Amino acid sequence: MSEHNAPVRPGPEPAYRQSVEAVAAAQHTDPRRGLDEDQAQQRLASGGRNELAAPPVLPAWRKLLAQFTNVLVLLLLGAGAVSTVLWLLERESALPYEALAILAIVLLNAVMGYVQESRAESAMAALNKMSANEAVVIRGGEQRKVPAAELVCGDLIVVEEGSTVPADARLIQTSALRTAEAPLTGESLPAIKGIEPLAGEAGPGDRACMVFSGTAVSCGRGKAIVTATGMQTEIGRVAGMLNDAGDDVTPLQKELDRVGKTLGLVVVGIAVVMIGTIILVQDVRGWKALLDVLILGVALAVAAVPEGLAAVVTVALALGVQRMARRHAIVRHLAAVETLGSANVIASDKTGTLTRNEMTVSTVLTASGRISIDGTGYEPRGKICMEGGAEAAGAPGVELARALAAACHVNNAVLQEHDGCWTVLGDPTEGALIVAARKAGVDDDTRHARFERVAEVPFSSERKLMSTLHRDAAQAGRLMLFTKGAPDVLLERCSHELVGDQPQLLTDARRAHILEVNASLAGQALRTLGVAERELDAHAVEPATVDASVEQALTFLGLIGMIDPPREEARLAVEHAKSAGIRPMMITGDHPATACVIAAQLGIATDGRAVTGAEIEHMKDAELARVVCEVSVYARVNPEHKLRIINALQGGGATVAMTGDGVNDAPALKSADIGVAMGITGTDVSKQAADIILADDNFATIVAAVEEGRAIFANIRKVLRYLLSSNIGEVMTMLFGVLLARQIGLHGEAGALALPLLATQILWINLVTDGAPALALAVDRPAPGLMLVPPRPRSEGVLTGRMWLGIFSVGAVMAAGTLLVLDAALPGGLVEGDGSMRHGQTMAFTTLVMFQLFNVFNARSDEHSAFCRLFQNPWIWAAVGLSLALHAAVLTVPLLQNAFSTVSLSGSDWLQCAAVASSVLWVRELGKLLARHRRR
Repeated sequence: MSEHNAPVRPGPEPAYRQSVEAVAAAQHTDPRRGLDEDQAQQRLASGGRNELAAPPVLPAWRKLLAQFTNVLVLLLLGAGAVSTVLWLLERESALPYEALAILAIVLLNAVMGYVQESRAESAMAALNKMSANEAVVIRGGEQRKVPAAELVCGDLIVVEEGSTVPADARLIQTSALRTAEAPLTGESLPAIKGIEPLAGEAGPGDRACMVFSGTAVSCGRGKAIVTATGMQTEIGRVAGMLNDAGDDVTPLQKELDRVGKTLGLVVVGIAVVMIGTIILVQDVRGWKALLDVLILGVALAVAAVPEGLAAVVTVALALGVQRMARRHAIVRHLAAVETLGSANVIASDKTGTLTRNEMTVSTVLTASGRISIDGTGYEPRGKICMEGGAEAAGAPGVELARALAAACHVNNAVLQEHDGCWTVLGDPTEGALIVAARKAGVDDDTRHARFERVAEVPFSSERKLMSTLHRDAAQAGRLMLFTKGAPDVLLERCSHELVGDQPQLLTDARRAHILEVNASLAGQALRTLGVAERELDAHAVEPATVDASVEQALTFLGLIGMIDPPREEARLAVEHAKSAGIRPMMITGDHPATACVIAAQLGIATDGRAVTGAEIEHMKDAELARVVCEVSVYARVNPEHKLRIINALQGGGATVAMTGDGVNDAPALKSADIGVAMGITGTDVSKQAADIILADDNFATIVAAVEEGRAIFANIRKVLRYLLSSNIGEVMTMLFGVLLARQIGLHGEAGALALPLLATQILWINLVTDGAPALALAVDRPAPGLMLVPPRPRSEGVLTGRMWLGIFSVGAVMAAGTLLVLDAALPGGLVEGDGSMRHGQTMAFTTLVMFQLFNVFNARSDEHSAFCRLFQNPWIWAAVGLSLALHAAVLTVPLLQNAFSTVSLSGSDWLQCAAVASSVLWVRELGKLLARHRRR
């Protein structure tokens, strides 16, 4: 391959800072003829196709196998194996129900985890969908269509209205070209394009002489030299960051994994201690007795593991997801619900998230003064009045109608209504002008019928103006020129101003005043346009030859200010977030002044300070870490900047929820603790990278989702509090029952072990009390004031020291009460009884079951009384009733009596068990009362 034909990458000087000639030379291409076909094929062979690289895909069997590597899952599998061994040895039931239940839990978790493994591949597929399928290219001087994947650096491409840009390219020729770059840069308005190089560093949103792969051409046309393809494009860099941003483990997953590891050690310790204690304390002789000891030790260890935990947590999350869906928040990743509930920072994109992404005219300045126009969005309804509140009638009304009518004529947008929903086809700025005219009562259909467009001088970045020429059907021989554009440029071409219905000379003082108001509006983040008109003689002007030279001696009609307004509900949501201890932030690709004004209107920040991407570029990580603690508004940022901001926040201990809707948001969405994408305006890329999708694009929905997340996490804590305290009660009962066997009168018959409970009884307690009651707690309603407390610190685990204290104290009460009932039922010991060993074990068995059912009400809160909202959750009462019914069956059905070594109990026996078991409720109530008293 010759040096001339070799694909050439741009030198150290970026293409947007080079002249057209320099770019063409660097790419070894002809700016008129493009590449020859042979050159293009050679570069394609050596440089690769214009496609995004897909991440490596794991085989399905490896994805499935990976779901079984979690420590808690391994413990569950171990529990299932032990249960199966017990069933094989004792055959107490027709099937190993416990083992089957555990296996079902493990498989459920594995399937759900397997489904989530495709997130990265889905995001990359969405990125590829954004790429153009075909490109119009000039090769060897001939224009043709080729597959976009076959473009190479140096190709000369043609882009025009309605097409998708196939690669990053340096513009060499434009005609009124504008591209919609919001998905890439976050800029709400189409970017105006030209061919002049830039002098200094600039982010993608400011590179006016470049077009980018995946963006759409909103109007005009142009030619450009391809400077980057595939993964070298801006969208390719986003794809690379998306691949590099791994799926973070959520705090809940980390905590449950840690609890699982801790329980694993505890399980081994319990088995060893129990087996050793029984062998030392009791007279264990023969292999049969030794095997019974081993089985009991392992069975107790299995009982110590809340094997229902994973399933109950999954159910709690799944039910929470359903509630969130009813509130328009679609969850793609179950564990993300908890993370959102613990978020203490919400970093939000501006355009379409905090704002409506609908340009709206709010102010018009005419010769008679400033006129305000109410209403937001594209619905043509709103109040119009003068600055002091007076009606815009008389001269102001005439001036307003003329200004907005002219703006409608020099306009290519279309306002549409469908089922009460108003939308704009075309440039959103032009659409806003049509909406304002409708609000002012301007009948644009009638005026368009009267004024037929006969010529257009399209907008250009050099002139900053657009003009249209119209023939007046009501007055023969009359042509009207309507012009709109940058106010400062337009005023230079105006000689008069419309006052009432007559033009008057535009004085220097008046011109200066208009420019002063224009600067004031810009300071309020309003985008401004000037509109003007000129009457021409149809006999002296040939429409076919009209050019920019006619834009002289214009009559200034008015100054129009517009803004992408903030959502009203977003303002309330920001206030609610702050009251919940959550810090809202704005990270946008828009202009700093606009970002500061919107942030102030929403209450995000009132200091008027915004840090730009250019400033972040020169900050070291340590400096950025300090800045993110102080500044809440970031503007003109690119994807790398967003990632650095998110990482800096996380490095400072924050749990970050990141919202966004564009391609440029995707890497940050994936790297944040929780990514929240917009469902309506969001790109497929952002949705696939996110954990939660807002179906209504409403920032307020995020706050509702936070409330749900907190409620779900509170319920998970309730479940853990209940399961662990109940299981520790079982362990303590067995351990101290063996250690204190002589003191409580516990002695077995000749050759039999003396134990408080049998292995099958322990497993039955777990099966009955760990199921329905735990699920009922998982659907408990949130406590009042949930959103008035700060978020949980990132360093705080799901189980706190205070919770562990409560768990062990409840377990101790359970063990003491159960052993007391056992002692009272057996001859000898501290309390004299006259029952048999089987009767005593049945009493202890029943007492421990009832202890755990009373404990359900304790577990609802570590602070509030169990009698608060006692009947608010009917599922708890249903679960307690079901568990009691099942236990009664074990004590009364002969087949089950034989399987679990139980006997029937009298009414007084039941009352005795219930009375002792209720002590766990009164003890905890006293503890909660003292805790509340200390806080007061």
